[in-house]
Amino acid sequence: MSRSPHRPPAEREAAATARPGFAAVVLATLAVLVTAADTYVVVLALPDILTGIGVGIDQLQRATPIIGGFLLGYTATLPLLGRLADLRGRLPVLVGCLLLFALGSLLTATAVGLGPAVAGRCLQGIGAGGLVPATLALVADRWPPERRALPLGVVGAVQEAGAVLGPLAGAAVLAVADWRAIFWLNLLLGLGLAVGALIAGHARRPDLIGLVLLAVAGIALALQLAAPAALAEDVTLGLLYVPLVDAVPASTPLVLVVVVAGAALVLRSLAAPERAVLPLRGLRRLAGEVDVLGSLLVVVALGCLVWAFAAADPATQVVALGPVLLPIAAVAAIAFVVHERRTADPVLPVRALRPTGAWGALLVNLLVGVALVAALVDVPLFARATTTPGDQFGAALVLVRLLIAVPVGAVAGGWLCRRVPPRLVAAGGMALTALALAVMTQWGERSLDGAASYLVLLAAGLGFGLAIAPVNAVLLAVTGSEVHGSASALAVVARTVGMLVGLSLLTAVALRRFDQAVAAIGSPVTLCPQTPADCPAYDRATDAAVLTQLHTVFAGAAIAAGLAAVAALVLLKGPRRAE
Repeated sequence: MSRSPHRPPAEREAAATARPGFAAVVLATLAVLVTAADTYVVVLALPDILTGIGVGIDQLQRATPIIGGFLLGYTATLPLLGRLADLRGRLPVLVGCLLLFALGSLLTATAVGLGPAVAGRCLQGIGAGGLVPATLALVADRWPPERRALPLGVVGAVQEAGAVLGPLAGAAVLAVADWRAIFWLNLLLGLGLAVGALIAGHARRPDLIGLVLLAVAGIALALQLAAPAALAEDVTLGLLYVPLVDAVPASTPLVLVVVVAGAALVLRSLAAPERAVLPLRGLRRLAGEVDVLGSLLVVVALGCLVWAFAAADPATQVVALGPVLLPIAAVAAIAFVVHERRTADPVLPVRALRPTGAWGALLVNLLVGVALVAALVDVPLFARATTTPGDQFGAALVLVRLLIAVPVGAVAGGWLCRRVPPRLVAAGGMALTALALAVMTQWGERSLDGAASYLVLLAAGLGFGLAIAPVNAVLLAVTGSEVHGSASALAVVARTVGMLVGLSLLTAVALRRFDQAVAAIGSPVTLCPQTPADCPAYDRATDAAVLTQLHTVFAGAAIAAGLAAVAALVLLKGPRRAE
């Protein structure tokens, strides 16, 4: 065996891709559903969250860090988490991400200020982001290339179903409790799924003592952060919140329990690594295998890029702090490329992405992200501007017509890939979406009232879904199993970046068209000199300008979907079959 601190590729592959049990795949898929639903739940509960942490409803701009923090954590750390899934194994990363998601849920549930809420959302984003590549890699480990398209489609369907189930679950929780209950529920689900995955991933039963120590530390931390009045104000139990050292506020008995139980858990995990709750054995060797500098550079590059677009106000700018963030992102990206060419174990498998099908899959995902975000944002805006003015719930129901077809398309796409070349399935799906979006550019004020709009929206959602499984199937088929985690992470990054960049660019172009249309109208005084305060001609012209703005976004989305169809047809080439 090599004396190098880096494990040989064969050993590394065996460590990361041991055939998972079906139960582990099911739990991983459920975890993807929970975290995907959480993204949409928070959007629904955002006004209540802001009020709960002391931010006025008239300061909605301060909500940007809550949403942007989740996106930052979700995207920037994906390459590193994908790499860890290849080096340490899919299930340890899955369990670790679920624990991070649970910790973030705890911080958010107990937040009384903006800082803790943003920190909690950032941790939730890191945990949620790492679950997707780990789950896709688990599927690739269990099923051979010719059979994995359907399970990949199921995972994609479950992820997209979160967009439908999230708002419904959030509304149900908010009907009986406050917004904090959403995150307490996330905490319980995250911990339950982590324990389940831990049990499913061990040939033997996991260390019971370790699980007890983890539970004790978690409960003590939750009680310390939540400080329920029934305990904190009790004459006797309230002593748990009294600092043991007056000069150190964090020296309460509960914090002491967290420290002692946590330390005992670490020692226990090191003493019994084969059944350990925390996979700590071999961390020094893992640190030698992980490209720390490359990971840091990619986090900086992606983090600056994500924040520049996520924090932008579409009404006034394409990017936020562009002169600062974009140069930093560019410098970090260039330094990353130079460094990756020189290092023996790069954090991103650039060499593995040389097959046309690999980088083609990333390009298709990027274009799909541009088209998808335009549909997600523009469809409800169109509904509010036409048939459901001022009705946010009614506009959301219109969007559901599209979203409900995406999971169906994802499963159908996986099934079709067993009989039809994946590139044809993906190209056909995105062509269908492009056609539906092109039809939307001709919608008028009453178009959503007709049955035809249902068919158009369902067709758009079905097309988006059809592309999910083929893209992932080709990407995982042309790359080795030792880099499936990293490759899957890059696929998620490509789609997320496409959504962020597409939203800013399309919105900026659409607003420019709107301003031009409004400028051409003239003033109400010119159009209606007798009754400028009540000028139907001006109102009709302004409404037409709004439709022009929305049609522009639909047109841009249609172009992106069409390009995705062409790219899929030309670039999604699977591995050559042996003669």
